[in-house]
Amino acid sequence: MYPTTTKAPVNETTKYAQKDAALAPRFYTTDFDKMDEIDLEPVREEWDRLLQEFRDDPNKKHFKRTEEFEGDWSHLEIRDEFIEFLVSSITAEFSGCILYAEIKKRVKNPDLAELFGHMSRDEGRHAGFINGTLKDLGVGVDLSFLTKTKKYTFFQPKFIFYATYLSEKIGYARYITIYRALAERPELQFHPIFSWFLDWCNDEFRHGEAFAAIMHSNPKYITGRNKLWIRFFLLAVFCTMWVRDHMRSTFYEAMGMDTTEYDLDVFRKTSEISKQVFPVVLDFENPKFIRRMNRMVENTRKIEETREKGGPIQAIRRGFLMLANGYQFGRLYTMKAHKNEVPKDFRLTPAY
Repeated sequence: MYPTTTKAPVNETTKYAQKDAALAPRFYTTDFDKMDEIDLEPVREEWDRLLQEFRDDPNKKHFKRTEEFEGDWSHLEIRDEFIEFLVSSITAEFSGCILYAEIKKRVKNPDLAELFGHMSRDEGRHAGFINGTLKDLGVGVDLSFLTKTKKYTFFQPKFIFYATYLSEKIGYARYITIYRALAERPELQFHPIFSWFLDWCNDEFRHGEAFAAIMHSNPKYITGRNKLWIRFFLLAVFCTMWVRDHMRSTFYEAMGMDTTEYDLDVFRKTSEISKQVFPVVLDFENPKFIRRMNRMVENTRKIEETREKGGPIQAIRRGFLMLANGYQFGRLYTMKAHKNEVPKDFRLTPAY
């Protein structure tokens, strides 16, 4: 349970955000020299349109707190689950902010430098807005401490593109699905932050378009052996979301949603969007696919139990459970996937 805290050197929520657990969003760094080898001329017309959208900054005045946020939020029935959702979100947003700012500083390509500067600005706003809600709950994250202490994972640029493209697009799909569900049943909206999700998720969508343009302009990233890497990242992102969401299903149930149907709907949206650039679509609605992801959920619950109990016997048991999850992931990876014919000409797609 998350205690309500006042000022402290490092509160429990910051420590939670700092964790490098398997399901926690990570911080990344990359090879900046390879970034400068990227050629954007094949998508120049669409790229310039996209950069202009970033310059126009349509959400400049969006992230303003209103009187709706005032009040006592400490007695929410699903307070812990809400906090976990927010902490996971703020870590993802802030890791993007830091990565994009570092790329802006380190690359020489003016197109990339400008793009990542705009995206870092957006992600910083998102993280700050989420942190405001966490502070209302008495558990704000110390972002400056997080920057100094969070471990960084090195990824080659292509892995950054796959991971961040999926993160931005699935983030859009998640936010828009929640927003629409609560629009239909406003009586279930237990906090005003969800009213901001519509315009917010359009930032996520726009960021994804930038990575799609980069990959489409450099087809080596989405052809040949890299198709195997794309499939790996798709599966990793889908499995992580499935396990994490089913571990906190009461959060989605409180908003009138079935967790399984919510996740499948998000997968559908993400898969349809990603056809613009990814040559593969996972067969995630196959009953075998779903059963294997559910086994990963069961294993993960047992892993959490071993952590709570502690001791060497539980550590051994935890190791076997992690191997079992790896086995299920391997079986999912070898399942037949659907091929997708990526359009030859890149066009920016509208959010839907």
